[in-house]
Amino acid sequence: MDIEQPPVNYARVTPQADRRGLLIVNTGDGKGKSTAAFGLALRAHGRGKAVKIYQFMKVPTARFGEHRMFEQLGIPVEGLGDGFSWKSKDLEHSAQLARDGWQKAKATILSGDFFLVVLDEITYPLIYGWLSLADVLATLAARPKDVHVCMTGRRCPPELIALADTVTEMTKIKHAFNAGIPAQRGIED
Repeated sequence: MDIEQPPVNYARVTPQADRRGLLIVNTGDGKGKSTAAFGLALRAHGRGKAVKIYQFMKVPTARFGEHRMFEQLGIPVEGLGDGFSWKSKDLEHSAQLARDGWQKAKATILSGDFFLVVLDEITYPLIYGWLSLADVLATLAARPKDVHVCMTGRRCPPELIALADTVTEMTKIKHAFNAGIPAQRGIED
């Protein structure tokens, strides 16, 4: 490890643009995409802002750790899917759930009632062709000025990356699962 000197000079840059709702994308093969989005949701909620979370691949009855905590805090989380595709018994049904879920999410975004809308794992129904990318792009472009949207999932379409204000790619360096260690409750659920 190289030792560094702590920075002592800071050149403050004053932004020139007006504040507005941001489009934030967390993508990549590494862990932490949803976790980062949930942290953002907690930050907004902690400031008294209205937050809504949609999970495109989770079932409506999912009860992972984040669901339990968000329920206690009063942050609405809605599962829109029937699990990941390899668990689906009917992919056309999965596709229809994604389309129906998108209509809910779209209405929420366009309503302007929420400061932050999280679209967790939305990239999967997009890359599977279950959702119209053109409709998603048009909705995001037409959203009210102060609505922030955070999207997660692997292989985010380049068109969404181009539209986004902030994009973070999570890169897997190492993962315990690859060493044969199973998922841990409270860490990966």
